[in-house]
Amino acid sequence: MAKQLVKKIKLQIPAGRATPAPPVGTVLGPAGINLQEFCTKFNEETKDKMGDILPVEISLYDDRSYDFKLKTPPAGFLLKRAAGISKGTPKGSKEKIATISKEQLREIAETKMPDLNAYDVDSAMKIIEGSAKNMGIEIKE
Repeated sequence: MAKQLVKKIKLQIPAGRATPAPPVGTVLGPAGINLQEFCTKFNEETKDKMGDILPVEISLYDDRSYDFKLKTPPAGFLLKRAAGISKGTPKGSKEKIATISKEQLREIAETKMPDLNAYDVDSAMKIIEGSAKNMGIEIKE
């Protein structure tokens, strides 16, 4: 008999740094997941991506088992790292606070491709470019 999916939980956790403390513990503890086991598995799978923030989708089943799927880092995180800034501007596209090159934009789009609703890299670049402009990051040729 197939396992019955009870709940899906989405979190953003620093790669290789999951601990049973909040925010991980406060979300997964009430769900009945073994926190130490989850943290160990997550940290083992993400140790090569240290420094990144990784979204994770945890599927919880009726027999208290679970599995998780790692996603690519958020576009905002990748854009801030490429531009060398700590946060985007609150004024959106009206204020330019940093610039990135077209090559950096392509690199980010290729990284995000599995999680984007795009068929090719060019359309993925347009999606990421929209996020960049909204953060006050200018794209130079």
